[in-house]
Order: sequence, then C-alpha cells, then structure tokens
Amino acid sequence: MDDQSTTDRPLRVALLGCGRISVRHSQLLGEGQIAGAELCAACDLSEDKARVIADKYGVAAFTDMHEMMREAKPDVVTILTESGNHARHAISLAPYGAHIVVEKPMALTLADADRMIAACDAAGVKLFVIKQNRFNLPVVKLREALEAGRFGKLVMGTVRVRWCRPQAYYDQDPWRGTWAMDGGVLTNQASHHIDLLEWMLGDVSSVYAISRTALADIEAEDTAAVVLRFRNGALGIIEATTAARPKDLEGSISILGEKGSVEIGGFAVNEMKTWNFVETDASDDDVLKNFSTNPPNVYGFGHKAYYDHVVGALRDTSPNLVDGLQGRRSLELINAIYESVETKREVMLRFEPSLSRLGRSG
Repeated sequence: MDDQSTTDRPLRVALLGCGRISVRHSQLLGEGQIAGAELCAACDLSEDKARVIADKYGVAAFTDMHEMMREAKPDVVTILTESGNHARHAISLAPYGAHIVVEKPMALTLADADRMIAACDAAGVKLFVIKQNRFNLPVVKLREALEAGRFGKLVMGTVRVRWCRPQAYYDQDPWRGTWAMDGGVLTNQASHHIDLLEWMLGDVSSVYAISRTALADIEAEDTAAVVLRFRNGALGIIEATTAARPKDLEGSISILGEKGSVEIGGFAVNEMKTWNFVETDASDDDVLKNFSTNPPNVYGFGHKAYYDHVVGALRDTSPNLVDGLQGRRSLELINAIYESVETKREVMLRFEPSLSRLGRSG
C-alpha cells in the first residue's frame, strides 16, 4: 500500500478470486455504489475470469496475487477464493499492509483461523469477515429489540435455510462440496444464518447434529438438522438444506421469548414476517410494512451495508462488527456441529469446571 493518505481519496479495493460471488462485489465497487471505496484490480488464476471483471470496470487484471499487491497497491484486498484457501491467502497477503476482507467462512479449521488473526495482528492490518446478513434492515431491527430487552427471557431461536442448489451448481468447480476446500450446506450456505443465531442468543454450550447427502453428488452434506443449548438456557434449531426443489424456498430466523416473538423470512433473511410483543411500542404498527422488502437474490442487500461498515471502520476507527475473533466464533460452532455428526453425540463448546477449587470457599 502506498504512503499517500487514504483520508482524502477512495479506498482502493482489489478482489482476489473472480468466481460466482465476485459478481456482487465487483458490481458494488466498480459501479461506485460504495461511498469512499472503489475497485482497483481483479485477480484469478484464470486470466479469462479476471479479465471479465477487469474489462467491465476498467481496472487491472492479474493472475498472480503478489504481482497484484505490488503493482495495484490496494488499501484493501477482498478474498473471494475457495473457502479452503482463505487462510493461506490472507496470511500471504497481510504483510503487504492492505486490510483484509474475507468471505465466509473465514477458514475451515480453527487452527487456520488463529493463524489468520495472528498474521493480521503482526502486520497491523484489520481483518473483516463478511457476515452481510447482520446488516439486513429487519435483522438490525431484531437486534435492537433484543438489546432493549423486549423479549425478556429467551426461550428458543430457529434458523431455516431451504435453498435449491442443483448438481450443476456443484459441478461448476471441482472444489465445491469437498471436505478439504468447501464443506457442505452448514459451512457454505448456512454459515451466515448460524452466525445470526449465535449473535442473537449468545454463547452455545452444546450441540447435537445429524446430516445426510440427500440429492447432491458431493463429499459433504447437503442437508442437516441441529439442536443447540445456549448458556442462557434457550434452545436452538438449525435446519439447513440445498435440496429444496425446484427453487429457493426460504432463509429465515425466528426468536421467541417470554415477552415477544419475531420471525424474519424471505429467502435472504430480509422480510419481516412476525413482530409481536407483550409490551407494545408506538412504532410497532409500522414494522411489518417498513421491513419487508425481499431482495432479488439470496445475497440480499447486506453486502453494500457491509462495505459501508468497512469504510467507516477504516476511516474513523469505528468498531469492526465482525472481526477475526467474531468470525472464529461461528467457525468453532460449525466445527462442533460436524464433530457431533461424526461422533453421533452431543458436543460441548465450553469447558465448565466441576472440580476446580479456584474461587470457592471451604
């Protein structure tokens, strides 16, 4: 990154990986939809893929990420490569001094996540893990109600991902649906929803999960059901599948408490379905009307808000809502879910001392 102050010009953002999700990122950055940020380069091992984006938006194309960092000198690099390569790429690029934005999941193993965090800390760069659904307007409204205590005692939270991914989707790239580079529906499609559930209900104490590969010809699962116990006593349910046919059905979250119930549906957690509280507020009557816009695709509207958040965090040092530690938190839960699938047992997420005498009298 060059020495010129970034406070008086847009942040230069480079994209590493020009696959399916890069279309959304390049659109926002290349079309000037993000105030304070602009696309400066696109890199992919496939020159043709990099060229598609580079030529469309008039930026440089690269097939070598190190060459891109040296020549394009981005302020931020967004990593959109295969999930199994996120850690390797982030660790390699952090020393260049550009801040790192990485698509979900940040990595596939906790050890890799820890190495990513350490590499960014050592280089003095910020690490942003994309969880764009946290910025969906209905989700923001739900979080506000939760923080205001409107639910009272939390009882149950449920997320449902009922999406359609035909075999053609998995056949696009050889890494899709593999354990080494991708994982299944829990790691890929449902990771945002799992993050939302944990963000709303707090730390998970244990999980029990079952999964199967119902329709797709892949290594990992395309369908899973998970039961969670939260440390605050609430229970949780995760229902996730890419075997819905013939099209996407829903991506939803519901939170139930002693004083209220909220359900956000649609196919991208963007449509307020239920907003009921025992103690009503003057604004409650307008919530369903004002927070019920369904987006044109499963990516929703959150990527724009997420980039706005990144710019704000780099410009005025506002808090990073989803940093490496937050990204690791949901990754730990996903790994625990897979551990339960393999062991066919309930898996604990937090150590709870039973024999330690520390802090006890007598």
